[in-house]
Amino acid sequence: MKKLLLVVLALLSMSTMTLKAQTKTNTVSFGFNINQVQNDFGLGIDIVSPYFANSKVAVKVGGNIKWLEHLKGTETTWTPYQNIQIGIRSRQFIIEDKLFIYEEGGSIMLFPNKKFSTESTKFGGYGLFGFEFKPTDMFGLYFEMGSVGTGARADKVTNKPIYSNGFLTHVGLRITP
Repeated sequence: MKKLLLVVLALLSMSTMTLKAQTKTNTVSFGFNINQVQNDFGLGIDIVSPYFANSKVAVKVGGNIKWLEHLKGTETTWTPYQNIQIGIRSRQFIIEDKLFIYEEGGSIMLFPNKKFSTESTKFGGYGLFGFEFKPTDMFGLYFEMGSVGTGARADKVTNKPIYSNGFLTHVGLRITP
């Protein structure tokens, strides 16, 4: 419940800060993605504010459910955990309003599962670059690559593997209502 409240408060404050920057082509957008960090598969959602500072900078808030793959006895299992992230991104159009590149950096907070970690939260940072193709004004497809650093370890699992560290990829759909 605390996680949901934190995300809602962040989204409300973000929307009030950037309300004046909205135009028909520059408004809030919602993303849905399939992602991977190191060996952890995940599904995510995010909200990107309207771009400001000459339509080049925006704030992104998102959350993911991830699965840590690890040994449980003699079998491999996946155990879920969550994260939320907030970041700043800047973009540059390549072809009008149809194709653009962007870079993003920010903070990430993990909520490890008690089955594999003694920690209740873990903070870190992330950085990425991405490409978005918008075949229509309402829909866009995107691909992101970058890295995450949290120092998180699954200390209740054999060999105490690291998780949510290393190379990240996201592939998703963005909706701009």
